Amino acid sequence: MEFLAQLHPKIVHFPIALLSTYVLLEIIGVVFKRDFFSKAAHLILLLGVLGALAAVFTGNQAEDVAHLWLKQGAKINVDAIENHSTYANITLWFFTGLLVLRTFVALNKKFTGYIKYIFVVLALTGFLFIYQTGKLGGKLVYDYGTGTQLKKIEIKK
Repeated sequence: MEFLAQLHPKIVHFPIALLSTYVLLEIIGVVFKRDFFSKAAHLILLLGVLGALAAVFTGNQAEDVAHLWLKQGAKINVDAIENHSTYANITLWFFTGLLVLRTFVALNKKFTGYIKYIFVVLALTGFLFIYQTGKLGGKLVYDYGTGTQLKKIEIKK
């Protein structure tokens, strides 16, 4: 499954971009009172959740590879990986729940008035999870070298 692990750094940028765009579109839809932006936000949220699912799946594969490298003698900060993984899962579940709730509200024609503002607050909360997950992922790569050629060389020594 190392192939899937190698896809993780490439895949993660899609849910980051899509879910961040969702937040922006949700805000624009409320501020400018345009139904088009609200509908676009809903679609982008769906695509972002699918992307986050792929990112978490490939991230789990990358974590498995990191544990194999650890057994082979690589120095890997397991706590940092666990923190990143925890926030990634929180982000995935938060936005999945938000998608389910938003779909329910939209199908029942209740996405009006103050409900829209509640979703803006929820979207901004989700954005904090995206930020924290990305920050911890960046720390893994740039501070600890996890998943880089440097770690592969370290194992061969």
